[in-house]
Order: sequence, then C-alpha cells, then structure tokens
Amino acid sequence: MSDIRLMKGNEAVAHAAVRCGCDGYFGYPITPQSEVLETLMELRPWESTGMVVLQAESEIGAINMIYGAACTGKMVMTSSSSPGISLMGEGFSYIAGAELPCVVVNVARGGPGLGTIQPGQSDYFLATKAGGHGDFNMIVLAPNSVQEMYNFVFDAFELAFKYRNPVMILSDGVIGQMMERVELSEPLPRRTDGQIVEQMRSWAVTGKPVGAQRNIVTSVQLDPIVQENVNHRLQAKYKVIREKEVRYEAIGCEDADHILVAYGCSARISHKAMELARDAGHKVGLFRPVTLFPFPYEQLDSVCKRAKGFLSVELSAGQMIEDVRLAVGCRARVEHFGRMGGVIHSPNEVWQALQEKLLNR
Repeated sequence: MSDIRLMKGNEAVAHAAVRCGCDGYFGYPITPQSEVLETLMELRPWESTGMVVLQAESEIGAINMIYGAACTGKMVMTSSSSPGISLMGEGFSYIAGAELPCVVVNVARGGPGLGTIQPGQSDYFLATKAGGHGDFNMIVLAPNSVQEMYNFVFDAFELAFKYRNPVMILSDGVIGQMMERVELSEPLPRRTDGQIVEQMRSWAVTGKPVGAQRNIVTSVQLDPIVQENVNHRLQAKYKVIREKEVRYEAIGCEDADHILVAYGCSARISHKAMELARDAGHKVGLFRPVTLFPFPYEQLDSVCKRAKGFLSVELSAGQMIEDVRLAVGCRARVEHFGRMGGVIHSPNEVWQALQEKLLNR
C-alpha cells in the first residue's frame, strides 16, 4: 500500500533513497539541500535496511567515497548544492571514465561563487556540458515537483546501472524546499551481495575467488590508443542514450504560435504564464525538457514545428537557450528571459516578457 505524506523535495529524495534500496549515501551539508542528509539521519535506515549514511569531511571526500563504493557494484548516491557540486567535478569525470553507476542530486542555488542560498538554475552548463574534465556526459533529469524529486531517484538508479554512468538529478532551491503531497511507493527489496545480477558481477569488484581473474576498475589508461578506444566506447554509449532516453513534456503545443521552454521551477511558473497568455487570446504552449542530457532537440523541433517564436525561461543569464537555438535552428525567433542570483520570476513577469520579446514584435 502506498504512503501519502506532505514533505519537502529534499525530504522526498531521502525517503526515495531508502525505499529504492540504496546501499549508501555519502554527503556533506550545504543549503538549500541539507535536509537530504538530515532526513536520512532521522530515518536511521542502517537499522532497518543496512543502508550506510555518512557525512563526509567535505564534498571532495563524499564523491570519492561514492567512487569507491560504486566500484563494488553498490547503489550509492550523494547530494549537494552548486558550490559543492563544483568540488565534485573531478570525481564525476573519474566515475564516468571508469564507467560506474551512481546518483547525484544537485539542489541548485544562485551564483557564481558562494552566491546565495536562494534558488538558481545557472548550473545548466555544469550539469550538461562541463561536469568535469574530459569527454564525458552525465545523464541529467530535471524534476519540477516534489513527487518527481521522489520518483526520479528510482529512475536515476535504473538509468545509472543500465548505462554504468553517473546520473544527476538537477533540481533547484524552490523544488527542494517547497512542500507538496507525495505518494511514497512500497519499499523495494534491498539487494544483498548474493543477489547481485550477473551483469554487475562481470565488472564489479566483489572479491577475488580462488583461481578467478580479478576485476580492476580504473579510469587510468597510460596507452593513448587504449584511452582513445575507451573514449570511442563512451561516445557510442552516449549516442544510444541520446536515441533512447529522451524525456519531455509538451503542454498546449499542438496549436501554439509561441512556445515557452522551461525546466524545474521555471516550468511551473511558465505554466501559469501560459494560462495568462491563453486567457488573453494568444496561442501559447509550454515545452518542458525532463532530460537535460539528452536534450530533446528533435522533439522540440517537431512538436513545435508551427511555432513562430520561442522564449527560454530560466533562473540564469541564459544557458538552456543555446540548446533551444540548436533545436529550432533559424526557422523561428528564440529569445531569453531570466532572473539571476536567487531572484525568482513571477508568472506575470514571464507573461510580460513574452509580450515584449515576441508577441508585440
């Protein structure tokens, strides 16, 4: 039987981690995501499931604990907010290079620098383009509700193990801190070492049986030809992810002349702005990318083929707009509206920007 509760997005992440069978959480507190670790400590899952919950000495320590635990085939995750995520960048690259599964939750705040503790969406480039050094990508899911914060933990682990790749849930301070009704699913049975699937045994470091060949998990390849082959394998994997894992939501786009493109909390705000536009007699739709990598380029272009203009709505100076422009090309006008540094736009502001930048031109 499902369990319905009122809780914050950050709290929902913690409950999802326990109920999806996560083996270990390693993190460090930072506003506005500290409730993830705090809630896990309150839940004390080590007593019921054996899940390890550990506050590391830093974000760098946390991501390297994730690296080590992921090598053994365990379901492990961490969470942080923008500056802490930056510190984890090297670890993301190592994990991707070693082809290990893990889940990372980023409850983004305003920046750059230490910034503010208020919401921001200026980590888009960090998540989708530059999570660390080298040629790699993380799969990026962008929730816009507390329920999705919960659901996407399950989805993220599934994707992480399916592709042996880090998955980031890119949230923001609004979704992390707001409270909504959440339906908690029945807990999944937690794996034990004896239940590790055969696919996992083929690569994980699970101990060396007598006479068996040991597994070595590493991202170090001193031979450049071997390293190039690793990169080709990674790029082939990312190509499959782009083909099979695109997720999006299109609302009122069938007859729309103009499209608002937004994710996370900006999508919720833009939904109301779309209603204001419709009430005023304008055919406006909303396109919400759910996966930021892979970005729904073809879907945005095909679903919104008849649109004359697009407005990328973000809590940033304009980052996702680059992908919107790549999707749309030169066939329609693409504009940006955003607030920065922790300031949240209102539906009326988005509606006004839509009029000024597209409808009245």
